[in-house]
Amino acid sequence: MGLKIGITGGIGSGKTFICRLFQMLGVPVYNADEEAKKLMNTDSRIREKLVAQFGQAVYKDGQLDRAFLARVVFSDAQKLQILNSIVHPIVIQEAKDWAARQKTRYSLKEAALLFESGSYKELDYTILVTAPLDLRVQRVMHRDGMTEQQVRERISKQLSDEEKLQLTDFVIVNDGITPLLPQVWTLHQKFLK
Repeated sequence: MGLKIGITGGIGSGKTFICRLFQMLGVPVYNADEEAKKLMNTDSRIREKLVAQFGQAVYKDGQLDRAFLARVVFSDAQKLQILNSIVHPIVIQEAKDWAARQKTRYSLKEAALLFESGSYKELDYTILVTAPLDLRVQRVMHRDGMTEQQVRERISKQLSDEEKLQLTDFVIVNDGITPLLPQVWTLHQKFLK
């Protein structure tokens, strides 16, 4: 098993795009957010706990009603914490099992809440993708069709880049000006050694 590297960044920072660049270099990437979405539909432990906490309405036609759940948890910090306490431990374990199966020198775990969930403690190194706040807001408005206020509200619920910088080992600047490929290549070479 190779090095386990975490990669994170606030909403709209471009971490998923950066991960695609690493994948083009042959690096396997575990997308914790995508896997969490799948597990919330397929893992019976998660399903039972979500129904117990949020009621039957959390699933519609056997599938997670993401809009319903988002309305409930994004307006109530305590409910968001409950959701995370149900989902994070299972996703963290799944990611560990996945990383153990990889045959490469290193693998990446992409997670929006890498620091908030505590899962960074399980990793060898972390990378923070940063971008100016206004650029992040524009990207998310364009990508998700959200209003500026909705995006800024969601950003306000995440740790700030300043807080994340205290915990991270490496930074990739994705400001639309600084070239990305040299940053990714430099880290790739470092992790291969």
